[in-house]
Amino acid sequence: MALKKITLFLLCIIAGEMYSQEKMTQPPYLKVGDTVAIVAPSGILKNRQREVQQASDLLKSWGLNVVVGKHVFSQDNHFAGTDNERCEDFQNAMDDPTISAIWCARGGYGAVRILDKLDFTKFKTQPKWLIGYSDITALHSLFHNQGFETIHAMMCVSLTKDLEGLEQTVATFKSAIFGETLTYTLAGTNYNRVGTASGELVGGNLTMLHTMLGSETSIDTSGKILFIEEIGEYKYHIDRMLQSLKRAGYFDNCAGVIVGDMTKLRKNTTLWGTSIEQLILDALADYDFPIAFNMPAGHEDDNRAMFLGRTVQLTVGAEQSTLVFE
Repeated sequence: MALKKITLFLLCIIAGEMYSQEKMTQPPYLKVGDTVAIVAPSGILKNRQREVQQASDLLKSWGLNVVVGKHVFSQDNHFAGTDNERCEDFQNAMDDPTISAIWCARGGYGAVRILDKLDFTKFKTQPKWLIGYSDITALHSLFHNQGFETIHAMMCVSLTKDLEGLEQTVATFKSAIFGETLTYTLAGTNYNRVGTASGELVGGNLTMLHTMLGSETSIDTSGKILFIEEIGEYKYHIDRMLQSLKRAGYFDNCAGVIVGDMTKLRKNTTLWGTSIEQLILDALADYDFPIAFNMPAGHEDDNRAMFLGRTVQLTVGAEQSTLVFE
């Protein structure tokens, strides 16, 4: 009996490794005439009609059609409608064969509450792009574990009236959804841990990755390059999350780390004492994979689009780093 259990355990490990090595499914890129659904799976969109209309107009200017979810402007305390209402809009977008991409209007908090309600049966027959960042990391993780690429990019509420400062944010978003090649050169820093790596790019908001830990939607980082970004946290909170991920084996077989924007960090009465870059390097000191800072992605105006689940080539140097999507 003991031998059978050991054999079964080994078979499960092998099967898991085979699955993790399978290439993720890439939904079809958009073309003129395709339709994008705008949904709100997370926080409330109070007084944000202008941004959603501007987002709709932007897509239409690119020759795309737009459908706005029935409950996008619904309100249920903190959320854009009840869990069931937000799930209904998202599920309808997943199931509708005329929809080519699902663009999240905003993040905030709430996506984790609908994860276990979503059904991928119809989606698997006709995949489409999920687009968003921040709280939408919860959905990115779910889609990745279902075997699908997604797009980490701007959301509707990212838009300002004149788009000043958003030129690259909008341009790379458009490039991503229409299938143009993405290649980035990152500013160098002495904090970079130099080296090269290749693997699927995964990740997103650090808090959400930490939230997923221990659940079915926690992502496997083995052989992959992890992207992280954060907003509004104390440094010791960031260290706490990194230590938790580390103790759970999150970085044991990771191929590399890319650090995006660490925005609006809060100051504790007891100062941390080092830069956020040094904090991250110290937390990951036990590993030898390359670490690149200065990726313009996250909660700043310059939020470049990235294909999550796509194999990338990462070259990290002190002078500059490059990130090339295959």
